[in-house]
Amino acid sequence: MEINVDVDSRFAGCVKAKWLKSIIDRTLTAQGLGNEAEVSLIVTGQRKIHELNKAYLEEDRPTDVLSFPMMEPAAKVGFVSAPDGKKHLGEVIVSFPQAVLQAEEHGHSVEREISILVVHGLLHLLGYDHAEAAPKREMQATEKEILILLEKASA
Repeated sequence: MEINVDVDSRFAGCVKAKWLKSIIDRTLTAQGLGNEAEVSLIVTGQRKIHELNKAYLEEDRPTDVLSFPMMEPAAKVGFVSAPDGKKHLGEVIVSFPQAVLQAEEHGHSVEREISILVVHGLLHLLGYDHAEAAPKREMQATEKEILILLEKASA
């Protein structure tokens, strides 16, 4: 499994790349993706995520997490598989300041909120969606299962 993590230098003292990689590894493993997956995670600030949200989703506001899947669009246009045999899932972008705000709102730690956001973003890369009721329930149930696994692993 290839996991690329980039944490904005402003937040490097607050969140560690190694910990983020462990969340990604455990989430993808729980979803049946072994060593054949590749994913990137970026932890950034409000301004950058606002810019991306506006440019790609036409939402003129910051958000907590964005996902940019690579697999589905590539399959639709017939891209050649990568020579390394890895499934290039895409990129997840998390706003650290938004995670802090939401952790305060929900009354739990920033680490828990970041875990929730990373898992949520990864599930979007894997094709989960919450636009309609049935898929939303499935995504929420899967998120819950993975978060329980993460809590057990850190205990």
